[in-house]
Amino acid sequence: MTEDKPSARRVVMARRLAATWLEDRVNPEYRMEVLTVGASRDRRALPSLLRSYRDDKIRLAGGDTLLPLPDLGVREGFDQFVVWSKDRAGLVKLGKWLESKGYETSGVW
Repeated sequence: MTEDKPSARRVVMARRLAATWLEDRVNPEYRMEVLTVGASRDRRALPSLLRSYRDDKIRLAGGDTLLPLPDLGVREGFDQFVVWSKDRAGLVKLGKWLESKGYETSGVW
């Protein structure tokens, strides 16, 4: 009995097809961690505040140049939360706003 092995040509074609498929569907995404341990503000309300900002229900005080990020994602943790978006410049501005309010950020990565 012989085992049917895929030919080298088929493997190369499958890899090219997979690479093309991934390139069409993958988008760059930028993240930032916000530490809430030493923050003096109410840290439990901030993720909800950022979701309302994303949905354009509120404006952030002191953030005249901050435009809402429609694809802003927020995930809460124990002593931190993570925000992400495709808009790097908007996320950098949001990070500066958060740092001006007393929160520590990891920077955009």
